[in-house]
Amino acid sequence: QVQLVESGGGLVQAGGSLRLSCAASGTNFMISTINNMGWYRQTPGKQRELVATFTRLGSTNYADSVKGRFTISRDNAKNTVYLQMTSLKPEDTAVYYCNADSRFTTPPTNYWGQGTQVTVSS
Repeated sequence: QVQLVESGGGLVQAGGSLRLSCAASGTNFMISTINNMGWYRQTPGKQRELVATFTRLGSTNYADSVKGRFTISRDNAKNTVYLQMTSLKPEDTAVYYCNADSRFTTPPTNYWGQGTQVTVSS
């Protein structure tokens, strides 16, 4: 099992910035099986959508809506992934979920954090 704990959400005015953090914990073996880590978000009545991912090898991928404004980074030594969000817009308001997939199983097992609320006021 892998546990993911997010922090850093909150209320911010449009144009502001926030930084989300997600720390993964578990046995050393399970931590070593983590491949991709990333962030998704969800608003009421909508499907959860990809925000950004960071692969084990260092590749990143972003949703078009956040490119140029959000930056994902990963500290493998701390088993932590970050999401630096700048130039926030009201449409970025959502619950943000951390995700990690483990290659211990085939297909990989997806783990999710509990979610952290980000609210951007206009």
